[in-house]
Amino acid sequence: MKRYWLLFSQSITVLLAAWFVVATLKPQWLNQRPVLTRIVPVFEAGETERSPAVQASSYSSAAQTAAPAVVSISTSKAPARNPHAEDPWFRFFFGDQQASPQPQTGLGSGVIVSPEGYILTNNHVVEEADEIQVQLSDGRGARARTVGTDPETDLAILKIELPQLPVVVLGDSEQLRVGDVVLAIGNPFGVGQTVTSGIVSALGRSQLGINTFENFIQTDAAINPGNSGGALVDVNGHLMGINTAIYSRSGGSMGIGFAIPTSTARDVLEAIVRDGSVTRGWIGVEPQALTPELAQYFGVGQTEGVIITGVLQNGPAAAAGLRPGDVVVRVAGTPVKDVPGLLSAVAALPPGSPADIELERREGRQVLKVTPSRRNPPPRER
Repeated sequence: MKRYWLLFSQSITVLLAAWFVVATLKPQWLNQRPVLTRIVPVFEAGETERSPAVQASSYSSAAQTAAPAVVSISTSKAPARNPHAEDPWFRFFFGDQQASPQPQTGLGSGVIVSPEGYILTNNHVVEEADEIQVQLSDGRGARARTVGTDPETDLAILKIELPQLPVVVLGDSEQLRVGDVVLAIGNPFGVGQTVTSGIVSALGRSQLGINTFENFIQTDAAINPGNSGGALVDVNGHLMGINTAIYSRSGGSMGIGFAIPTSTARDVLEAIVRDGSVTRGWIGVEPQALTPELAQYFGVGQTEGVIITGVLQNGPAAAAGLRPGDVVVRVAGTPVKDVPGLLSAVAALPPGSPADIELERREGRQVLKVTPSRRNPPPRER
């Protein structure tokens, strides 16, 4: 028994000695933990873990969905001949002017919105063009004809005859919110189809002096010359607007671009395809933004709406009883808060159909029935 006890004591002593040596020289051997089955993200040096909500995303799917329907548009216009070129005295003093200068050319973009070949673009891209050529991203090309234009919104509808055309999906621009990611697709500077990204930085931009009817989407997605008429799409590749203008001091993008919303483009497209032109209502008034000074001058207590400062004699508004100093608050049930809102509400009225106009005047609130006439677009400045 004593022998076994001695053997046990010696074994314990050896184990303790070994533990002491290991604890002194290789302490990490004693601190190992069992391996867990959880997968831990691995980051490179300098990175910090990000939540899935803010991780960078790829918009390649949206670009691949919409890009095939975005086309490049090139236009040409024959140069104007000198009216005195055939005059012998003119030719005697200034030489033979028979050699024609080079035709004027232009570049822009467009979006195929129908399998029948209808293309949405800007009016200023194709205005006064003698020939319009459309180039698709798949390499095909075709000559386009102008179906109709609407200078007051700066939109135009073209048509090409090609089979199996890619078509963009028209989205609901009314659902856009400030901060939404958008992509601008077009042909800037003629370098080829280009996709840029940004966000919606503002909605309902107006009074910019670009078009008669303005309701622009503002974006910081890079838009440059040649992008006009191109697509502004959401992250699903759905068309939200037609790129039309930029704010720039240098001629290039400075982070402020404007697009015509799809809600406007859809109405213009349907009207031109159906009737060949856009028909708008007109009542013959001169509106102005309501200010406290004007309200006090005309003796009205209204704080919202548009004040009428002039009424065209023998026009629809005059025939209905509108007069200077009236503050229009509703047109056919649509609230009116500013001058662009009044113009849009009146333009939406079908000519020849009576509509109610609710207004505030010194005697109190009244409702007049006005029968609008057809609006004639003003002459466009060259």
